[in-house]
Amino acid sequence: MKRPRGMLSKGTKKLKKARRFTAGDFNKTFKIGDKVAIDPKPYYRSGIPHQRYRGKSGVIVGKRGGAYEVEILDGRKRKHFIVLPLHIEKTG
Repeated sequence: MKRPRGMLSKGTKKLKKARRFTAGDFNKTFKIGDKVAIDPKPYYRSGIPHQRYRGKSGVIVGKRGGAYEVEILDGRKRKHFIVLPLHIEKTG
């Protein structure tokens, strides 16, 4: 039987973290225009972007419910992601 090739196939070692999430991780607030970095937390898989965007920096362009819209530049193309505040960190 062929093994499954899910989104996190062969990629869980990159996402290993020692700590668990807290209520403060979900209650982070950002303003439109804030610069953020995408930092996926493996222990909460909802609202997580693909691994290839780990460490990419972008700008908050909006809010949808409890999540934020982040715009990053991938090569020359602008991409929009809807990411939970748990998976983004504020930079500079």
